[in-house]
Amino acid sequence: MLRYAITFICCFIMTFPNSLAQENPLRIGVAGLTHTHVHWILGREDIGDIEIVGIAEPNRDLAQRYANQHGYSMDLVYDSLEEMIAATKPEAVTAFGTIYDHLEVVETCAPKGIHVMVEKPLAVSLDHAKKMAALAKKHNIHLLTNYETTWYPTNHKAKELLEEGKVGDLRKVIVRDGHRGPSKLGINSEFLDWLLDPKANGGGAIMDFGCYGANLITWLVQGKRPNTVTAVTQQLQPENNPKVDDDAIIILTYDDAQAIIEASWNWPIGRKDMELYGLTGAIYADNRNNLRIRIAEGYDGFQEEKQTLEERETPLNDPFSLLAAVVKNTISLPTHDLSSLENNMVVMEILEAARKSARTGKTVTLKK
Repeated sequence: MLRYAITFICCFIMTFPNSLAQENPLRIGVAGLTHTHVHWILGREDIGDIEIVGIAEPNRDLAQRYANQHGYSMDLVYDSLEEMIAATKPEAVTAFGTIYDHLEVVETCAPKGIHVMVEKPLAVSLDHAKKMAALAKKHNIHLLTNYETTWYPTNHKAKELLEEGKVGDLRKVIVRDGHRGPSKLGINSEFLDWLLDPKANGGGAIMDFGCYGANLITWLVQGKRPNTVTAVTQQLQPENNPKVDDDAIIILTYDDAQAIIEASWNWPIGRKDMELYGLTGAIYADNRNNLRIRIAEGYDGFQEEKQTLEERETPLNDPFSLLAAVVKNTISLPTHDLSSLENNMVVMEILEAARKSARTGKTVTLKK
């Protein structure tokens, strides 16, 4: 009998943390609905790790349309972030407004001890990013940035293979991201209006898709800043993107490697892929789940292996699961993790230098 009692108590203690996590999901507030990536959280399957307690969105028509689509109550919707926070007391806020608005979200949340996750990129400018970082550190909050490519099993496998020496020392990275342009995709006006606004978005394709490559490359090189940044932008669809660039190439140099970011609103087929070239072979992360490894033979020969990868385990397969895990201290992010503030400060430095290079026609050397 005594042994049974002891066994029961031990089992209870072991399972209690999991039960507590299920009973107490992370209370999340949503700041803005004009970024259509918000469907990611609104349409997310309820797995018990988060609860949307409030939505800050002054556009009632937009909020009602999304309520009809996703089935949330309009009782959750407030006109301002301050009002939503006061009424619902969220533990974390996810920002789905303009990139320019990210600073205001952090200015509102950080002093209240509320953690923040923003959609990529971290900020509209390096100046905004520095202010956000200072607030996060002063008030000891987590400030994470969400990229779609963070959740691609292929990107993580590529890094793992690289670190194992599968293709030798890294010498070149090429990252390509984009689609045929937001105006051609039928994006709703609430999103399109600010996406094409250089103040609200910080630029066009150079910001919208250049950030993906900067984020992945910074992660691959363990947080190193590039020595130089050179960028060229073009406007190939002036009728659709009159105020911003829609095509950008960014070249980064490091002591022993080079990286090329091709960000475009002119790809005929949407893409998010990455190529790693080492001394003895190459790794191709073709999309979310398909990976190829080529080992060099002779001058232009190679042996190729193809892999189809399963999704990563929870909470490493979903931004909001990760946010909950980080806030609840069940996961500690590595310093230059794809979602980390440290990584994304380097990303903003790269993007700032890229915009300057494109504007001036000169290579920008980063200060050491």
